[in-house]
Amino acid sequence: MTTLVSGLIKRRPVRVGPLVERIVAIALLVGVAVWVIANLIDSPSQFFQVFFDGLNNGALYALIALGYTLVYGIIELINFAHGDLFMLGTVLCANFMANALGIGGPSFVGFLGLALTLVVVMIFCATINVGAEFFAYRRLRSAPKLAPLITAVGLSFVFQNAGQLINGSGQKPWNNTVFTGAGFDIGGVHILYSFLVVVAVTAVLLSLLTAIVQRTRQGRAMRAVAQDQDGARLMGINVNATISFTFALGGAMAGAAAVLYMETNGQTRYDSGFQLGLIAFTAAVLGGIGNLVGAVVGGLLIGVIQGINDGAPFGLGQQWSQTVVFSILILVLVFKPEGLLGRRTTEKV
Repeated sequence: MTTLVSGLIKRRPVRVGPLVERIVAIALLVGVAVWVIANLIDSPSQFFQVFFDGLNNGALYALIALGYTLVYGIIELINFAHGDLFMLGTVLCANFMANALGIGGPSFVGFLGLALTLVVVMIFCATINVGAEFFAYRRLRSAPKLAPLITAVGLSFVFQNAGQLINGSGQKPWNNTVFTGAGFDIGGVHILYSFLVVVAVTAVLLSLLTAIVQRTRQGRAMRAVAQDQDGARLMGINVNATISFTFALGGAMAGAAAVLYMETNGQTRYDSGFQLGLIAFTAAVLGGIGNLVGAVVGGLLIGVIQGINDGAPFGLGQQWSQTVVFSILILVLVFKPEGLLGRRTTEKV
């Protein structure tokens, strides 16, 4: 009896805070599940239509989010200029296909031109991103974290002004997309060919990135620099070249997203990168920033939730679209700041 009493006395008190947080998190997940199921039961065809539309947008968010997560994973910088780099890619894509290649619609030559445009825009965005790292971020690498963050915001305005100078201040439609809304129907659901291309390109690029990071010498250098830059230098790794290579990969992902966005939306706007960049950043945080697979999962989830909210029977509508997306960001930061696939880390002091 004495041992039992002493054990009860020494037992640590139950912490109410984490328990309440867990209950609230579970309640939120159940509420979202009920909302999704209710939309599915009420109108299955409409649900699957907006579901596939959401997957298409989610794949674009995922490609942009990959750039965020790559850069953050290696130097812990949130590159807020990344979304506007994507915008510059859309402007280049539209002008290159229309003015340089003269593509005016779907054809065999048009598909070849689209493939060439994808390569050109990826190289362009990679070069711009490497230049930003070399001229702006590299000199601030040892500065307080607020300095490169403010620099990223400044670069964002520079990119926006460049896009406004080239594209104009209004929305500019283009009629040179290769797919032009073509697709097929399955059970009353219209699936675009462009959707299949977007998902396929996203899957291929994610596989290539994963292979580069996990199985190549350069990938091992990236992981070493992300873990300890000074230790990586002692091992003979060129830290500057490795970081530049990472920025090149992130810029290439923004370029790929830009080309696919043009194929699915057919319009350019100088401030489109701001909104999509924030959504992609939310996707990176949701999946676990620094995690490649997490960025894709986060992008797809946000795209699907946004699609259901905008077009499903029990959705709040497009006017609440941004509120839903950033409410997700707030909830993730409150209940699981490391993201769905991220790992909780302790900051070293």
